Amino acid sequence: MSRVPGEPIWIELFTADTDRAGAFYGDLFGWTVEESGPELGNYALFLRDGEPIAGLMRNDIGVPDTWSVYLHSADAVATVAAARAHGGQVVVEPMQVADRGHMAVVADPSGASVGIWQPLEFDGLATRGEDRAPSWFELHTTGYAAAVPFYRAVFGWSTHEVSDSPEFRYTTLGKDDDALAGIMDATGHFDGQPSAWVFYVQVDDADATLARALDLGARRLPDTGPHDTPYGRLAVLADPAGVPLSLVGPNRG
Repeated sequence: MSRVPGEPIWIELFTADTDRAGAFYGDLFGWTVEESGPELGNYALFLRDGEPIAGLMRNDIGVPDTWSVYLHSADAVATVAAARAHGGQVVVEPMQVADRGHMAVVADPSGASVGIWQPLEFDGLATRGEDRAPSWFELHTTGYAAAVPFYRAVFGWSTHEVSDSPEFRYTTLGKDDDALAGIMDATGHFDGQPSAWVFYVQVDDADATLARALDLGARRLPDTGPHDTPYGRLAVLADPAGVPLSLVGPNRG
């Protein structure tokens, strides 16, 4: 598969209760879990219709559970070096994962962690923009002025400025229908939450999916929809472990 430099290539859930996560996401999206052996650290895959859609890794180090986004790199070592040179911090040094690829994790200048994946045998997401699959990836940053040049220099992003008003500052990787991810100035939004990468799962009905998630033990978050937007009907919930999850479906208006 041809990849655009720096495009989102993988998502991964790091959680202390992988059994509960497997049951929740399986019931909600129909994802199944494929276990690996000790040679891959018992890393598991979420499969959508038999194809890889996300990673599932046990959190046994006592940090908060979280979803992570990985960006494509043709050279993980060089990308980590570039991150250091442009104000980033290295969270996980580059390492090879068997014959699958090379990975690393860095924090951008605003503190948002982002993964790096250099594929070998494993190319990442099997699909995006389809039902029950990630459709959009977005950095919410309190350091917008530093974040945009960071992703351009470190990951090779071809950036397009969508808006630069005090109310809404937004830049995308790619332009218009070819855009693959976005950077949003989160200053003054999201109740002062730290900078973070998020993704949206495409669903055919955001309201019904949210209702189902609540039945399965998720929690509704305040002021997070569902509500219609120019980009679809959005909702954000906390899964049973408290990890935020964003949904997007067709508008109702």
